[in-house]
Amino acid sequence: MAAIITIFIAAILTDNFVLSKFLGICPFLGVSKKLNTAVGMSAAVIFVMLLATAVTYPIQVHILDVYDLGYLQTIVFILVIAALVQLVEIVLKKYIPSLYKSLGIYLPLITTNCAVLGVTLLNFTKTVDGRGLTYIEALVNSLGAGLGFMLAMVIFAGVRSRVEQSDAPEALKGLPITLIAASIVSVGFLGFAGLGA
Repeated sequence: MAAIITIFIAAILTDNFVLSKFLGICPFLGVSKKLNTAVGMSAAVIFVMLLATAVTYPIQVHILDVYDLGYLQTIVFILVIAALVQLVEIVLKKYIPSLYKSLGIYLPLITTNCAVLGVTLLNFTKTVDGRGLTYIEALVNSLGAGLGFMLAMVIFAGVRSRVEQSDAPEALKGLPITLIAASIVSVGFLGFAGLGA
């Protein structure tokens, strides 16, 4: 149980995919202008990360490893993620059209979101007590990574709203001040680095 809690906390804080590993930067910068779209995108990413792990872990263990097809891992995982994103897109379009419209191009980009693919791939390289992650631990790691993504998006949405209301120098307005703010938020997460030791 202690290992599962450690994996969960580490995925949210010390191994945060956006602010520590710098994966998933495209939606992080593109959808974090408003809190509601940041939360909606994060919920979609959490759902896709969990389902992708739930589907790719058995495929890796019971098919790719058994038949020595590990070289197909990335292709298979991307296909699974693409199918799951299509499912999310269909559900949002039908049941939450306002969120679907506000996410725009960023929703289909979850397919190529390196954070989602990164979580599914790193579930097989991450170790706990000298061994690989079990299926449950991989799911917990994915949930923690998704919640870490949401935490980063929500924090940065708040920071961006403050930055946009500030009187920044003309040369820094727009993307430059956004990148500076993102780097400062990222540095804040370095303080959690000692928790994983």
